[in-house]
Amino acid sequence: MTAPPALTLDDVHAAARRLLGHIHRTPVISSQSVDDASGYRVFLKCESLQRAGSFKIRGALNKLLSLTPAERARGVVAYSSGNHAQGVALAARMTGTSAIICMPRDAPALKLEATRNYGAEVVFYDRQTDDRAALAARLVKETGRVLVPPYDDYAIMAGQGTAALELLQDVPSLDALVTPVGGGGLMAGCSTVAKALVPGLTVVGVEADTANDTALSLARGERVSIPPPPTIADGIRVTSPGVLTFPILQRHLAGIALVTDEEITGAVRFLALRARVVVEPTGAVGAAAALAGKLPVPRGARVGVVLSGGNIAPDLLVRILQAA
Repeated sequence: MTAPPALTLDDVHAAARRLLGHIHRTPVISSQSVDDASGYRVFLKCESLQRAGSFKIRGALNKLLSLTPAERARGVVAYSSGNHAQGVALAARMTGTSAIICMPRDAPALKLEATRNYGAEVVFYDRQTDDRAALAARLVKETGRVLVPPYDDYAIMAGQGTAALELLQDVPSLDALVTPVGGGGLMAGCSTVAKALVPGLTVVGVEADTANDTALSLARGERVSIPPPPTIADGIRVTSPGVLTFPILQRHLAGIALVTDEEITGAVRFLALRARVVVEPTGAVGAAAALAGKLPVPRGARVGVVLSGGNIAPDLLVRILQAA
């Protein structure tokens, strides 16, 4: 007997009901410049305009709203390079609890400052030498708090999937759906929605070519680990896909497109100057794949691209915009 799927469209609908009125329904925009440059008809889901600057508030708040009042009262622990940190910190404030966030010492200063401004306590770790999950687990054991993982949790995935639910409600006739892939929570949630609502939809994940753990894992048929990747897209600097997310990606993805850091920064620049949308490097990887012609769909296809976040440091944005 086949086991029921661990994440379903009903879970995402339930998350959407919990989140209603608490987060933004972000706009879906199009740009003739993007269409002309890519050869696709592109619809940009602007999670860069979401509360806390990225899609991460969706999963974090859904997780916290799924806890019992007694669990929430204990407080939460999370680990993140930045956007999940901000999402959990804001979700904790919104639900009247407290958060301890484990962040790498090289986390972008803008994301660190925002996390603290939302009221969270920050504990640092070294990305190259420390096991962030082990550090968070130790804090959970010592404090009795509840862990809020960045991606390997079904409530987190369901919350992230609400981005695709909104996108497909606004643009129901897509040929392809494209999102960044780090640990896989956004893609797990979005691909579950896409395949339930439009079974023939082509679902494509995008990674930086130096952060290709999911591409390697899909090719091998099992999770593999890579060294901490050096990509400018800090939100997808993970070393392996999630234990829970990876089987979902295996079922749903048509493939992974790999983009270079040059293509990523080029997409950040193009979106800012031509589409008038400011995104961070991680948020631009899907657009980078479209602009570089790396999607496995024919020219003219209607492509939904999730711009996952907009938390870019001003000095980095200036450098990217000024680059030749």
